[in-house]
Amino acid sequence: MAKYRVLMTDCIFPDQDIEQKILAGIDAELVLAGSPTTEGYLEKGSDWDAVINTYAPVKADFINQLTKCKLIVRTGIGINTIDIPAASAKKIAVANVPDYCMDEVADHTMGLFLNAVRKISFLDKRVRAGVWNVNEANPMPRLSGKVFALYGFGNIAQRVAKRAAAFEMTVIALDPFVSDEVFTKLGVKRAASLDELLAQADFLSLHVPLMEETKHCINLTTIKKMKSSAVIINTSRGPLINEDDLLVALQQNLLAGAALAITFILQPRLTSNWLLVLAAAKKEAARPTASARALKRANLSL
Repeated sequence: MAKYRVLMTDCIFPDQDIEQKILAGIDAELVLAGSPTTEGYLEKGSDWDAVINTYAPVKADFINQLTKCKLIVRTGIGINTIDIPAASAKKIAVANVPDYCMDEVADHTMGLFLNAVRKISFLDKRVRAGVWNVNEANPMPRLSGKVFALYGFGNIAQRVAKRAAAFEMTVIALDPFVSDEVFTKLGVKRAASLDELLAQADFLSLHVPLMEETKHCINLTTIKKMKSSAVIINTSRGPLINEDDLLVALQQNLLAGAALAITFILQPRLTSNWLLVLAAAKKEAARPTASARALKRANLSL
């Protein structure tokens, strides 16, 4: 019997070979939960020494039943899947992987951005339907000289800034926690406020963490402060945007488009006409959350 037991709440990869190999080095057994729920986590006990988490929620009702856990690790940057107050109350440390797939997410951000602005998916669908008319995709603005705005200027956003600058766009960002030296080094202008950032943005890319202060920070009120020709890109967390407000804004031509990495919040709505409305209006580029995928699986799980 192994010295330690480690629960994996969920996994997006076909196997857990990397994690099992690493944990075997400290005589730890890795067990994948039967389902990404509190009931699934507890099927094989509550005496986990540590928990590894990807996307599934780790709620207080599960944390409170842990008898010996010392550590919960999120295999990504954000820790909004974990009930931090509950973990703190149980004296369980919570860790993340702050350098997880930074380049991949930055690449994905630019991919979604280009797809939305250049109407690539829309034109592809039209050609497949037998229609060869580029004018249907108008307007498609020239990128050089446009303002690419970053809400949040951490590691990923800084990489996005380099990519946006390569298209000869002016890059501005808002982040009170990043030094002036970093802004200057990357040639990025610091916005004085969110209102200034929104007003100047031709394209707005979201890179702030999800917390109470940022939930639904993009809503009808903030969208109305933007140019009607602007496009929003979100490869951060879905609930940063009030999706109902976004739909209204797109239907009323308050925005030119939105490029969204689909989250668990939005997925249930894919069967409704929510995205169908946007697609018909040539204003959306919605994709599964694939921003953390690369040709090789990185050894970043622990």
